[in-house]
Amino acid sequence: MENIRNFCIIAHIDHGKSTLADRMLMMTHTLTEREFKDQVLDNMDLERERGITIKSHAVQMYYDYDGTQYTLNLIDTPGHVDFSYEVSRSIAACEGALLVIDATQGIQAQTISNLYQAIDHNLEIIPVLNKMDMENAMPEEVKDQIVDLLGCEREEIIEASAKTGYGVEEIMRRIVEKILPPQGDPGSPLQALIFDSVFNSYRGIYAYFKIINGTIRTGDLVKFVNTGKAYHADEIGVLRLRLDPRKELGAGNVGYIISGIKTSREVKVGDTITHVERPCPKAISGFKEVKPMVFAGVYPVDADEYEELRASMEKLQLNDASLSFEPESSVALGFGFRCGFLGLLHMEIVQERLDREFDMNVITTVPNVSYRVYTTRGEVIEVHNPSGLPEPNYIETIEEPYISAQIISKSEYLGNIMTLCIEKRGTLKNQVYLTSDRVEVTFEMPLSEIVFDFYDKLKSISRGYASFDYYTSGYKKADLVRLDILLNREIVDALSTLIHRDNAYDFGRRMCVKLKELIPRQQFDIAIQAAIGAKIIARETVKALRKDVTAKCYGGDITRKRKLLEKQKKGKKRMRQVGNVEVPQQAFLAVLKMD
Repeated sequence: MENIRNFCIIAHIDHGKSTLADRMLMMTHTLTEREFKDQVLDNMDLERERGITIKSHAVQMYYDYDGTQYTLNLIDTPGHVDFSYEVSRSIAACEGALLVIDATQGIQAQTISNLYQAIDHNLEIIPVLNKMDMENAMPEEVKDQIVDLLGCEREEIIEASAKTGYGVEEIMRRIVEKILPPQGDPGSPLQALIFDSVFNSYRGIYAYFKIINGTIRTGDLVKFVNTGKAYHADEIGVLRLRLDPRKELGAGNVGYIISGIKTSREVKVGDTITHVERPCPKAISGFKEVKPMVFAGVYPVDADEYEELRASMEKLQLNDASLSFEPESSVALGFGFRCGFLGLLHMEIVQERLDREFDMNVITTVPNVSYRVYTTRGEVIEVHNPSGLPEPNYIETIEEPYISAQIISKSEYLGNIMTLCIEKRGTLKNQVYLTSDRVEVTFEMPLSEIVFDFYDKLKSISRGYASFDYYTSGYKKADLVRLDILLNREIVDALSTLIHRDNAYDFGRRMCVKLKELIPRQQFDIAIQAAIGAKIIARETVKALRKDVTAKCYGGDITRKRKLLEKQKKGKKRMRQVGNVEVPQQAFLAVLKMD
């Protein structure tokens, strides 16, 4: 155990975590020149295409230092705010962290948020100033920021370039010298924390764990404390670039277990593994329950695929513990699931993964957040879905979730950022100049306002320089109304939204105009209406395709033409009564992207 070091890399998005991990794997000869490719740990096509890390990835390396071989367990983590739950789980399985900061950009909001998580877990922090080879690097300014943030000495900050390999040797030495070996007793009863899992259709579920105390051997009878079920450890091993089987693993190690589990409900991230004959006295506290921020309905395009979608979601949940879902039904879309996501990027990634990994074609409804409704009977109802809102005469008050948002940017963009936040019903709480041209502003604002396109707008008005991080600060009373969309006087429940009264008229108007463009013309007029309760606030009409029935009347009395038009009018009226209107998938997507 003295020679084991468990550490993770934390940083803001695009500060060079995955590239640094690549350099370490090359330096320790964990992979050969032939096997090497950029972002080698990002094994999902989606991660490589977008250039972001979505999953945390564990890998074991061997490093020789002063004639001793050390085992280094690295967990590479995502940097985007939507995947912060992945980061929290990685931090729980480590004793130290590399804090990577981009020398060209300085400290960003997500860096600070991840750093606080690491400090809460008493991790040893090693500051690394990356991208020193760039011409626009500002090492002295950024070092000042790091010293202010961490309170460390300037000499402790390692200058490095993951791209060229400069400084990586120094990072490896510092990991061995500074990070403490794991504290645990190999002779105690087995106590191991599951921090991730993945589904394999041939061998069942692989659970990844870190052993806190005790030892596990191949063939042991183990049980998962949370579910209480017992299994034989068919295979255990360590996570190198491929699975590497071992006969036994002791305390402090990070590894995997395969025990032929086929049902995804039986493995929970944060659960404890122990022996059946000699169980540990108490389970590990695990992780805090994840709180979804954004809710949306996910429905199969083909109603017969409902059970397949359920199975796919369960398998995906194994690999992405921050996804939560429960069954629901909609008049327009049939049976589906109400899913909770950590943000809009998370929602987009889940949709994409369902399509790529499970070949599931799904429709996603308008995303919204959860509200608290106080009724006139004194009840408190949590509403995730606009259709779950009681009738207006039963509602006493509605409360919506608020967040505290930290935005760090260059001071020249401060005016635009202020304007954007105030438009989104934000209240300025604090403003601090970190350096002469970098400012941090703290706003309190409703979560529902940032769900749609806040992050995209923030990036565009600050030319990509602003960074954004937030945490929930509680609920506040709000003047909210349910906005319904009616097609031919029928409510399309999948397009209903809960919205602030001040924004309802404008939003309803824009939705009607957008739907008019997207809904194909029929043989009859289609009325598209936006309504609050019984009050119609906007209307557009998709005109009917008409046959020119008067073409054969040339000359003669006008009554002949009128008779034919009246006959056509009756037919159209009857058609409207029996005809139904299909809402295309693009309409649901367009509502999300509406500017």
